[in-house]
Amino acid sequence: MSTVAEILIILGIDTTRYFNQLATDQRAIQAWITEGSLKALNVECVSPAGDLIAKFEFTVSYAPANAGATAFTTTQKQAARYTAKVAAMPPGTTYRLVCTFNSARTPQPGWDPATLASTAHLSGRTIGTLASAPHASTSTRIYT
Repeated sequence: MSTVAEILIILGIDTTRYFNQLATDQRAIQAWITEGSLKALNVECVSPAGDLIAKFEFTVSYAPANAGATAFTTTQKQAARYTAKVAAMPPGTTYRLVCTFNSARTPQPGWDPATLASTAHLSGRTIGTLASAPHASTSTRIYT
């Protein structure tokens, strides 16, 4: 989640809502990683007109023994380097966090079902493994 905050800050997107909801979001994501249901956390950057202009997709891969308790180690410098290459966001750009799942998940407070925005008009590139833990890792893909 610290990498998500760093991305939003680098892009100049207001992080007030992000930090107000951080504890709730961290609990939900940790619960889903622990149970092995989280497939990906997506950070969608939305223009003031409502169009998707960038997306950061953090896909979780689990070791065969399931996720168990995890503590991710993140390479924030790598994320910052790639985020800096993303075009500047227009003033008033917002974001939304959308999770996708491998399987049924435990409902979490503050999280409702959502549909990902289409990335058909964007090009994507993988930046590699960004975080890892003993039983899971996450790779990152950027769409711009």
